[in-house]
Amino acid sequence: MSRSNGLYVIIGILVVAVIGLGAYIFHEESKPQGVEMSIDKNGVSIKQN
Repeated sequence: MSRSNGLYVIIGILVVAVIGLGAYIFHEESKPQGVEMSIDKNGVSIKQN
């Protein structure tokens, strides 16, 4: 019985890892491409994505 429980734990960990990786990739792909400009108390900053 403990062997099958260990298998379920491994499968669960893999499922969580795949979902986490998918969410990370989706977040990175949805970032806007180009130049990001911001103005704050330190002045103007420009970053290229």
